[in-house]
Amino acid sequence: MPYTINYLTKIQFGENAVDELASELELLKITKPLFVTDKGLSATGLIARVIAASKINGDACIFDETPSNPTEAAVEQALAFLRENSCDGIVAVGGGSSIDLAKAVALLFDHPAPLRQYAAIEGGVAKIRAEVLPLIAIPTTAGTGSEVGRASLITMKDNRKLGFLSPYLIPSVAICDPCLTVGLPPFLTAATGMDAIAHCVETFLSPKINPPADAIALDGLARASRSLVEAVENGENLSARTEMMMAALEGAMAFQKGLGAVHSLSHSLGGLHELKLHHGTLNAVLMPTVLRFNQPECEEKYARLKAVMGLATEDDLAVEFEKLNAKLGMPANLREMGVTEEHLELLSQWALEDHSTATNPRKPSREDFYSMLRDVF
Repeated sequence: MPYTINYLTKIQFGENAVDELASELELLKITKPLFVTDKGLSATGLIARVIAASKINGDACIFDETPSNPTEAAVEQALAFLRENSCDGIVAVGGGSSIDLAKAVALLFDHPAPLRQYAAIEGGVAKIRAEVLPLIAIPTTAGTGSEVGRASLITMKDNRKLGFLSPYLIPSVAICDPCLTVGLPPFLTAATGMDAIAHCVETFLSPKINPPADAIALDGLARASRSLVEAVENGENLSARTEMMMAALEGAMAFQKGLGAVHSLSHSLGGLHELKLHHGTLNAVLMPTVLRFNQPECEEKYARLKAVMGLATEDDLAVEFEKLNAKLGMPANLREMGVTEEHLELLSQWALEDHSTATNPRKPSREDFYSMLRDVF
């Protein structure tokens, strides 16, 4: 049986939680939702399952052009489609890309363009008001936690991947049904799972003082540490899938505290349109080098991370993450993912300017970011 959590937003969590969709639409007074998803999911039975659960009258309005890294152009396209069809709310179905795109559409529905003016590094946080379109988020991966996150990451037309941050961007309702993740392929299960782990680790290491967020992050890391490999190797294990979905949820609940250099770098790399790099995979590859950089400032916190991960005191945290990446089949370096040396200078600057850099536990310079990129190149 699903159960309801009220924390940051309303969350319906558990097996068959998707069946709560119709009642949540009614509560939000959404009569004609726009279903935002991607081509891969629209070709499966998952979308039909969600639409059936919505119990809407008439044909469903579906926007399935979400790119693997949501873009400003796709936001504009989805917004135009929503207006053309007179939709009065959004149901985002998929991974973080679909949910992040839906957040940006919900924002621009009642906020004047251009989108860029609302980016955090452009001073846009204060410009985001409460008037956003109602949004229900239904994740089909266990990684980003975007269903309860305050951020939307959008790649702009100049290739910058920018963060749009506001409590008003947290979806109105999150419906977290682990049954919807059972068909996720092993590699995507691994990559999205490493995204959840990165959220828990970086939030805990953030220097901001927020003990409740720290406790949530550690619980999420503990769940993911004991369940990710099983979820990858046995995708039908609903218990492992449930643990990973909760870990992803907790990672995002906690990262209100801020993230760090892993995300600064992965956001920058995600802006390389031509490569279509997966965010969770990037986080996995970047984690060991960032952990080594941060270690002088984090010895006590590293001890706590190792304890919840079931590691020995003498274990090297960065090495243990390298072992986990290898076991999960993650790429060994950025070169394997198509990144070239000519990218590194610009990526270093973008990482320095990223909103996550402010909450890294050790202050990195542009040269530090370049060294980290070289280390994993």
